[in-house]
This record gives sequence, C-alpha cells and structure tokens, in this order.
Amino acid sequence: MAGIRNSGHADLPLHTGTVPRWLADRMMVLGTLITESLVENFGPEEVLVRLSDPLWFQSFGAVMGMDWHSSGITTSVMYALKRGLNPRAKELGIYVCGGRGKYSRMTPDELLGIADAEGLDGDALVRNSKLVAKVDNNAVQDGFQLYQHNFVLTRNGSWAVVQQGMNTAEKKARRYHWCSTNLRSFVEEPHSGVVGDNKGKILNLTDSKADKARSSILEMSREEPERMINEILQIEKPASEIILLQGGGVTGVSPVRRGSEQRSASEGETSPIQLELFPEMTNERSIVMPTHHEVREQDVDLKRLGGVLATAYNSQPKDFEELLLTPGLGPRTLQSLALVSEVIYGTPSRFTDPARFSFAHGGKDGHPFPVPLKIYDESIRILRDSIEKSKLGYKDKSDCIRRLHTVAMNVEQNCAPDVDFDAAIQFEREHSKEWDGKTV
Repeated sequence: MAGIRNSGHADLPLHTGTVPRWLADRMMVLGTLITESLVENFGPEEVLVRLSDPLWFQSFGAVMGMDWHSSGITTSVMYALKRGLNPRAKELGIYVCGGRGKYSRMTPDELLGIADAEGLDGDALVRNSKLVAKVDNNAVQDGFQLYQHNFVLTRNGSWAVVQQGMNTAEKKARRYHWCSTNLRSFVEEPHSGVVGDNKGKILNLTDSKADKARSSILEMSREEPERMINEILQIEKPASEIILLQGGGVTGVSPVRRGSEQRSASEGETSPIQLELFPEMTNERSIVMPTHHEVREQDVDLKRLGGVLATAYNSQPKDFEELLLTPGLGPRTLQSLALVSEVIYGTPSRFTDPARFSFAHGGKDGHPFPVPLKIYDESIRILRDSIEKSKLGYKDKSDCIRRLHTVAMNVEQNCAPDVDFDAAIQFEREHSKEWDGKTV
C-alpha cells in the first residue's frame, strides 16, 4: 500500500520487571495461533490493521495473560509475535522486525534481508522505518523518548509499526501505532488526531499550520553558520511560526476529527468508537490506561462480561456440540475461548474495555486473578486443534469457536444478565489452586 498514517496511541503506566518463561512461552503460542486464525479468515493484511489499533492491541495483550494496563504489554506481545511468527513467515506471510533497545537498531538489517528474500524495495522500507521513528520522537516533542520499535511486514510490502516511548519523570510509557493505509504525508499531519492528558504545550512540527516553520528550518539549514548566529543574536522574540499546541504530553495536533463531531485533547476522554469494520477503520483510536493495578468494576463493560459468563456457564449443548465433545472441556475453558473468539472475530467497537479480556487468562500480577495455567493450556490445545482441522476441511470446531462470540453477543444484547463483578473475581480466586493459578 502506498499510504501511511499514524492510527493512534496508548498511554500506559510504566512498569518494570520481566515476563517469566512459563507465561512468555504460552503468550508466544496463543499469540501465534490467534494471528494464524486471522490470516486464515481474513488474510495477512488484516493482521496489520489489527496491530495498528491501540484498543485491539491492548485487548490482545490482556487475553494472553499480561498485566492488563501496563507498559510491559507492548514489549511482551511484540516479542511473543516475533518468536512465534518469524519461523513461520513463509507460511503465514508476516515478518516481525525490531524490538526493544539494541534490537530496535537491528530493524534496518532485518528489513533488507526480508526485502532481498521477497523481492521488495529494502531501501524504501528502511526509510519508512526511520521516518516513523523520527516523527514520533523528534517532529512531535511530547516528552516521550522512543526505546522500542517494531516493524511488521507482509510479503507484498504492506506494513505496520508498533513503537513505544518513555517519560521517566512522569513514570509513563506511550505506545504509537502506524499502518501503511490511507495516503498521508510523513511530515504534514500523519496523525488523524490524538486524545490524551493535557499537560501544557508541546512542539508539533507535523501540524499543517507549521508549514512555514518547516520551510524556515529547511532554509536555515542551508545558510552559513556564522550568518545564522548573527541573525539569531538579533532576535528579540520567539519565532511566531513555531507551532505550540495546548495538550502537552499528547502527540496531538488539532481536535480529533470524526465527521461533524470534534473532541479536543483537553477534554481528557478516550475517543469514541463508531466504526464496525476493521478494514474501514480510518479514524485514529487512542487510549489512556489507568495507573491502578487491580481491575475495577468501572474498567469493564459489565453487560459484555455478563454475555461471556452466561454463554460459558448457561449454554445449551446444541450450541457448541463439537466443542463440548472435547474431553475435559468445561465452562471455564469456554469462558476463555469466548474472549479469544472475540479478539479474532470482534469488530472495533468491542474493544473499548480492554480490561474485560483479562477474564480469559488472568494476569501475571494476579489482577484480576492469577493466570490459570490449566485453562490457558486447554485454550491453546483447542484453538490449535480447530485451526489444524480447518486446514483439512473439517470446520466444525472452528465454526464453534466463531459462534462463541456470536452467541455471547446475542446473550448480551437480548438477555442483559446482571453481573456481580466482585463475585466473578472471587469465583476465579477460589478455584485458582484447582486451575494451577500462577503469578509473579
């Protein structure tokens, strides 16, 4: 695709620590299986579109058992995908380059190697990678310094970027998402809008009103240094062309545009979701995650959670006959699979409460409950089996997994079950030992 745009960002509390091997390996397997299912159902381009959506990405990480709101989701999810997808890149048509720290600096060499193998323009890909990083790190100066850069590429040259910056003073991380869709410029309004915390003024040279400033900077770079120094010494006032916008701490430009609706960054709200099809997701989507560790009732859409729980524990056998014939499968595994199904088949409006997806496999920090390893492994086994059988033409089990999401949505919309949020978490914790619950 020829176009480029920044599709949104996520603000996350900065957490330290590492992901234990027992979780990292499971994240690699589940993340790869979910990606494979997306490729099988929608094609590799859809994977790029999903990864470029901050809300979907956050839900994706939560369903894999990572801390539902922390900065660590970015590193752990992209590392899991790189480990799982690259060995199967020829089969699935997706490559993951870069990473954190020194691995981000390896991105150009990785891209050139892939381009050589797939017959792509490696120099153009490397240029795109560098420009995306420069825009979010330099052209928009919002207090976050990049330390992670992942470039995800399909064999036809389409790409997405997931990169993250750190603000140590505020103990926050910011994740930026890009996708090579919808023709945009790197230097003039590559962002379609940003929502975040208003903390003062930021320098934004990508705003359309900064055109004169960009031209002036270019002219200055061509002048003799001695002449420029003399000119600078004569300046009594700041150059009026430099664009300083209210909303520091956001990567923002002007108010978020959604047709006739406008919502300024200073309102401190996350963006509303209006689109229902990921391939037509043309508006920027951003989130600001809370700092509290525990999953609270207000973090979850209780009606949606109620639909999942009712589907898992009150379903009629005829609804999921093929799944229920799986030896050892019980309601708790159906609960996890229903949320996995939503990550695969759900539309954008389903991901406005990423915390809900932590009810699939918990979180490594114990919120909302410890990671139930027995349930996690059963989810992996059933999803893998459904994909393998689907490839052979036996689609009964994969159709059941797809139907889980549909049934849960119908229950949610028509039955409106009441959910005792605290009781739901207590139930998980009471059974944690039985399900090999584990935390760090």
